Amino acid sequence: MKHALTIAHQSLVVLLLMTIGLGASGCGDSATINPEVELGSLTVNPGALRPAFASTTTQYSVDLPPSAASVAITAQPRVAGDTVAIDGQPTTSRSISVGPAGGPPTVVSIVVSESTTKSRTYTVVLNKTALGSDNDLSALAVTPGSLTPTFAPNQQNYTMDVATDVTTVDVSATKSDPNAVISGGDVPNEGQATIPLDGPGTTKTVLITVTAQNGIAKTYRITINRAAPMDNNNLSALTVNAGNLSPSFSPRTINYSVDVSATVERVTISATKSDPNAVMSAFGSVIAAAGVQAGDVTATVGLGTTVPVSILVRAPNGSPKTYTVSVFRLPR
Repeated sequence: MKHALTIAHQSLVVLLLMTIGLGASGCGDSATINPEVELGSLTVNPGALRPAFASTTTQYSVDLPPSAASVAITAQPRVAGDTVAIDGQPTTSRSISVGPAGGPPTVVSIVVSESTTKSRTYTVVLNKTALGSDNDLSALAVTPGSLTPTFAPNQQNYTMDVATDVTTVDVSATKSDPNAVISGGDVPNEGQATIPLDGPGTTKTVLITVTAQNGIAKTYRITINRAAPMDNNNLSALTVNAGNLSPSFSPRTINYSVDVSATVERVTISATKSDPNAVMSAFGSVIAAAGVQAGDVTATVGLGTTVPVSILVRAPNGSPKTYTVSVFRLPR
């Protein structure tokens, strides 16, 4: 009987210990695990985080436009009750001022903490791009006529000659950097303008100033020469049917050369007058009478020889100008 009581007593002790153990540890289904201390979201405005936000990624950068003066940063903890400090200030949203364009980046520290000693630091580097320095034109054209010399972005000074009856010139200027600004009074920022000319025999200067984003300006200048009445003895075009003129045609350039192959026996030169009422002749014969805009002259050239072809343009008032094309035929 005594032995049976001992076994019962032992069983009661085991049962009591199991009950106490369960009470101390709780039920397995109700146990909780504290999550990591981290952000649940992080945004910037303006700009975008690089890389895209992920709670486990702590290093970011943001590229800002040159005009940005500040950035709004919003950071929310993943777990309610955790605290957030942006650059040392306890807050989940803060405006951060950024330095001048092209200067050193602005580094923002974001710390998320829980009530214990656990914390995690996120870093956002704000890069403000430098202001653009491109103050070039990528194209510049005029109508009617053409620019001398031919347009190049680094060439700032041009001239053009127009007939006495031309009263306006259309100017088209294209910025290399769309964010640059065209000014100067003659041509607006859109780059298109019709320029009224002064009376016959006068000169008009058109200024096109291009200012880069960084404030540095470049000015292009077009000097337009309007012919005096009845004295326009210029050509507006000069071409050959073989070879190429050297230099390229310009109304103010009167001497040219052209080389043709040995197989070319005859070369035709075509010329167009600026003033249709001028008279054009070659080899002593009229090739374009008053009222005729253009004319041709053909020269026969021997092997290895040079033949100069002179084209005389006589203005309505009798003022002459002679253009000469020296044609050289290569030997076999």
